[in-house]
Amino acid sequence: MTLATMEFRQIQYFISLYEDGSVTRAAHRLHIVQSALSMQIAKLEAEVGQRLFVRTSQGMQPTPEGRRLYRLFLPVVTGFQRAREQVVEATGELSGEVRFGMIATIAQGVLVDALLEFSPAHPKVDLSMTDGFSGDLIDAVALGQLDVAVINKPRRALTLKSETIVEEDLLLVTGPAHADVPPSMKFSGLAALKLVFPTRRHGLRGVIESFAEAEGVNLSPSLEIDSISAILKLVRESDFCTLLPHVAVRGQIERSELKGHRFVSPRLRRQIVAVTDPRRPLNPAAAAFLSVLRRRLVGLGPVLPHGGDGQP
Repeated sequence: MTLATMEFRQIQYFISLYEDGSVTRAAHRLHIVQSALSMQIAKLEAEVGQRLFVRTSQGMQPTPEGRRLYRLFLPVVTGFQRAREQVVEATGELSGEVRFGMIATIAQGVLVDALLEFSPAHPKVDLSMTDGFSGDLIDAVALGQLDVAVINKPRRALTLKSETIVEEDLLLVTGPAHADVPPSMKFSGLAALKLVFPTRRHGLRGVIESFAEAEGVNLSPSLEIDSISAILKLVRESDFCTLLPHVAVRGQIERSELKGHRFVSPRLRRQIVAVTDPRRPLNPAAAAFLSVLRRRLVGLGPVLPHGGDGQP
């Protein structure tokens, strides 16, 4: 059997099912009913003469022949998408689908503002937004389920492409019920405070522990909670305190609901990176939305309107 006897639609459906690992998710991504997807995959398997997927408790898993065809088909579909995007670019109007992932602190801090800026200007772009843990988002990009993920820079090396977007401060965040914090806060002083941190599944926890290891400080939080909104509510209503990036608390600080304190020894910074798969360059719509998000992040600036020591 040759590629010429296949329908291009079958190849697109196959790629989507391979990358999503689920008939439900792939059908949703393609905007078709599940039965239509299953029928086309069955037709492709009949033409190839071999099974391409097996159904397991973890979803649709590719067979060795399925993996081989994916390596053959991916450049075909990618090339078609690039050609279509170049035609669209010539008209000056963005369209298509953008599948974007980001960590919760970014989603909470700037996502809505970025969407309100981008969507009215590009009504033909379909945006799909997902938040989650850095590790899960990295896996989703590698599997082709996301076009790009904006995450904390991971401690381990990646096989994916990683581009730094911005660096920002981590702040000691306290609420109205918390005792006054010394104006020149040192990292070592955290050991004496009542702390709530995300669990170790959270990329932010890895950033905090990297600083703790470098400073030789043993941090033992009293509570571990992955929900950033829950952490903020707890800090706002109790004497717990936490470490969070500036983007996640800027609004509450401006409204005097929380206080943010920078560290002077050392200064705590995290790197935000955009992770993509080099085999799948970003389409113009995804690149445009990433540009809006980057500008929003950079534009937050370092100023602490209320609370904190104002140290640079």
